[in-house]
Amino acid sequence: MNMPQLTPGALKGLRVVEMGQLIAGPFAAKTLGDFGADVIKIEPPGAGDPLRNWRMIQDGTSVWWQVQSRNKRSIALDLRSAEGQDIARQLIAQADVLIENFRPGTLEGWGMDYETLFKTNPGLVMLRISGYGQTGPYRDLPGFGAIGEAMGGLRHLTGEPDRIPVRCGISIGDTLAALHGTIGVLMALYHRKVNGGQGQVIDVALNEAVLNVMESLVPEYSAFGAVREPAGSALPGIAPSNAYRCADGVVLIAGNGDSIFKRLMALMGRDDLGNDPELANNAGRVTRVQELDAAIEAWTQTRSVSDVLAALGDASVPAGRVYTAKDIVEDPHYRARDMILKQQTRDGHEIEVPGIVPKLMGTPGTVRSSAPKLGDDTDAVLAELGMSADRIAQLRNNKVVA
Repeated sequence: MNMPQLTPGALKGLRVVEMGQLIAGPFAAKTLGDFGADVIKIEPPGAGDPLRNWRMIQDGTSVWWQVQSRNKRSIALDLRSAEGQDIARQLIAQADVLIENFRPGTLEGWGMDYETLFKTNPGLVMLRISGYGQTGPYRDLPGFGAIGEAMGGLRHLTGEPDRIPVRCGISIGDTLAALHGTIGVLMALYHRKVNGGQGQVIDVALNEAVLNVMESLVPEYSAFGAVREPAGSALPGIAPSNAYRCADGVVLIAGNGDSIFKRLMALMGRDDLGNDPELANNAGRVTRVQELDAAIEAWTQTRSVSDVLAALGDASVPAGRVYTAKDIVEDPHYRARDMILKQQTRDGHEIEVPGIVPKLMGTPGTVRSSAPKLGDDTDAVLAELGMSADRIAQLRNNKVVA
C-alpha cells in the first residue's frame, strides 16, 4: 500500500482559546494542539493555572505541566477586570473554538455568554465542561473528576467486594470528559464546514462522560433489577478473565474467547476443561468461573511471570503483566511507536513524556513547542490583536496582563 506523504498538522489553521484550568478543559485543548491547532491559553496573572504547581515540581514548575500544556501559547490576563474581559472577547471573536471548564454561570457573569459571543462570531464552537452540565438541578454544584467518577457509577465498581471503593489512581473522570469534549468539537467543526452549519455549544458533564463508558450497567438494572457490584480484578460475566498469582508476581489473562479458552486449557494440560461442552461458550464458563480461576492459578503460581507470558504468547492467549512507570519507559514497544517522547522544557531540562494518540498516518501529531511559562506569549498574542507596544505596556502597568 502506498502511504500518503506525511503532512504534520491535521488541524493546522484552527485557532482555539482555552479558558479552562487543571485537567478536563486543558486536556481537550492539548489534544487539539497536538494535531496542529493554535491554542491560546488564558491564565490569571500571578499564579496561572494551578496545575503548574501540582505533584512533583522541577525548577518551580510541575512536570505534569510539561505534557498537559505543550503546543500552547500562554497569555496572562485578568478576566475579573473589564479590560481583561474585553480582550478575551476580542480573542474569542477571532477563534474557531472556545474551551472552558468553569462553574456554569461564570462566563455569563463576565459578559461572555454564548449569545453575546455568537453575535460577533457566529461560527464559534464552544466546549463547556462542568461537573453536572449547564442545565438540571445540580448545575450549580461544584464538581471534580472524582465526584463524576462516583456519580457516574465507576467508583462503586472499583475495589474488592465489601470494601470501601477505591479510585483508579488518576483523574479518569476529567480525561473522559475531555475526550468526549474533543469528539464534540470535531463533530461541530465538521457540521460547520461540510453542512454549512453555524457554531454551537457542546455541553459535557463529568458524570455523564463516565456513565457513557459504563457498558451494561444501566440496561442490566433496567431489565433485571441487577445492581452490578465490585469484583476486584475479575470482569464479572466474562470468563475466564482475571489477575492470577505467579511465583514472582501477577499476570493478567483474558481467556474468555471460545477458541482462546480451548488454547489456554490445552497449554495448561487441562483438555478435560477445554473439551467440556458446558464450557464451550461464555455463558457456561461464567457459571463455573471459580473453578476455572482456581485451575488457571494452580498453573501460573508454579511459574514465573516471564515464563507464563512467553508460553501464553506462543499459544496466542492475550496476557500481560502489570506495568509501572519504569516498565513503560523501558519497554521497547512503546519506544518503537514513539510513545515515549523527549521534550525540552523552557528551563533547559530534557524530560520524557507520553507520545501522541491517536496515530494519524498522513497527518501525524507533533510537539511543536514546549509548555510555556506564565505569560510567555502575552505580548505576541496582543500584538496579533493590533495592539501597540505602548498599549500593551499600559495594560501591564494596570495589572490587566502580565
